[in-house]
Amino acid sequence: MMKYRCLFQIILVLAAGAVLIPSCKSGREGERGKPSVKEEPAAIEVPHFDADSAFEYVSRQVAFGPRVPNTPEHHACAEYLFGKLSEWCDTVIRQPFRARAFDGTVLNGVNIIGIFLPEHRTRVMLSAHWDSRPFADYDPDPEMHRTPIDGANDGASGVGVLLEVARQLSLQRPAIGVDLILFDAEDYGQPQDDQGRDHTDTWALGSQHWSRNPHHPGYRARFGILLDMVGAADARFYMEGFSMMYASGVVNKVWTLAARLGFSEYFLFEEGGYVTDDHYYVNTIREIPTIDIIHQDKNSANGSFFEHWHTIRDRLDVISPRTLQVVGQTVLAVIYQEH
Repeated sequence: MMKYRCLFQIILVLAAGAVLIPSCKSGREGERGKPSVKEEPAAIEVPHFDADSAFEYVSRQVAFGPRVPNTPEHHACAEYLFGKLSEWCDTVIRQPFRARAFDGTVLNGVNIIGIFLPEHRTRVMLSAHWDSRPFADYDPDPEMHRTPIDGANDGASGVGVLLEVARQLSLQRPAIGVDLILFDAEDYGQPQDDQGRDHTDTWALGSQHWSRNPHHPGYRARFGILLDMVGAADARFYMEGFSMMYASGVVNKVWTLAARLGFSEYFLFEEGGYVTDDHYYVNTIREIPTIDIIHQDKNSANGSFFEHWHTIRDRLDVISPRTLQVVGQTVLAVIYQEH
């Protein structure tokens, strides 16, 4: 990431207080002079996001080891993710690509795309990156700066949430088409201590490729939501700068809904910094209004993100099922209120 056990039903809230589908009945008398009975409006039901399930999907990714392009661990995790999405989605697409990294390395990447209801023209796009950082360049120990990281939070957490979202969508079909895109080669950007080189566009290589070459020509979505670093126990999600620049209405929609679900402690109505993440290229190249739900920490030692960002401490023990729950439930609520 570039710097700068019970099933329950949730009744969503719209403009006046609840997401309700109004009856077509009028209050007038029927044909036989009897007053018609006004039907109770049907409420939209949102499935319960299973945090334990999402945590398991995070754990499975981390168990492969660092998911760095051109490694066996990377290939094995790609097969796992493709297999899981194939269990739930109507269609799953591999989008292989080659990209040149900042140091000249040719990366063999693959974006993985899961599609629900491909026949629907109204669509929402959800995304996360599934690769992990090859450099612990913000680790306190300089000896670790060229060590690959597990990326439990920075990568695997967003993917874990989306896998559980996909499972829930398969159990209760949404009213719109949904595309889940797992971007590759997001975190192979130039290390912060690599001086004398141009840092431009060395991050988010998979989303740059997809934005120029979508899985369907002319692909459009009503809006997109990117998840990045959404698993730490102390997560706080500010209104990220590029999200506000390109998709402020989507930010307000998501943050307002999160507040109504009781998650204001996590989703703060405060502007954060500008993060050159996958959503930046989806906005600027594909021109789909897309936001980034990303943990920013203005008081961290690195000045931008959570404490263990780009260090060898970004391991499974930093992941909180509660945070996964908050983000996943919010995303599900957003999807099921769309028509």
